[in-house]
Amino acid sequence: MSAVPRSDRSGRVEKPSGRFRRMLDRLSSSQEDLESEELQEDTHASGCTRISECSDRQIVKVTGTLRTVTLRPRAGVPALEAELFDGTAPLDVVWLGRRSIVGIEPGRKLIASGRVAMSHGRRVLFNPKYELRPLGKE
Repeated sequence: MSAVPRSDRSGRVEKPSGRFRRMLDRLSSSQEDLESEELQEDTHASGCTRISECSDRQIVKVTGTLRTVTLRPRAGVPALEAELFDGTAPLDVVWLGRRSIVGIEPGRKLIASGRVAMSHGRRVLFNPKYELRPLGKE
């Protein structure tokens, strides 16, 4: 077996699978890399689309962790904005006309679905349907 990583049909890099190798990879990886890897596994397990694969005007179902939550008025109307991250890319989630939503807070995991829009080069979901993930699974 070669120690060189191989890529499979989906384009993901297949890492050597020995127990010692996995332990070394975990020890040498940063905390951010480990969290990103865990989020990507969660996305795959829940059957959601990776945020990095979402394109403009596509209807998607994505999952991830909320990094930031801010109140930012848009055209004089309150708007609750949150950044959702799934380990591949960020996505802005915006609820127009809302100042706060119970449970929407940094660090919370959720599943959101809706039509992706591009705004200033960033992916955005406006007024998505969403499902908060149970706190016990975090």
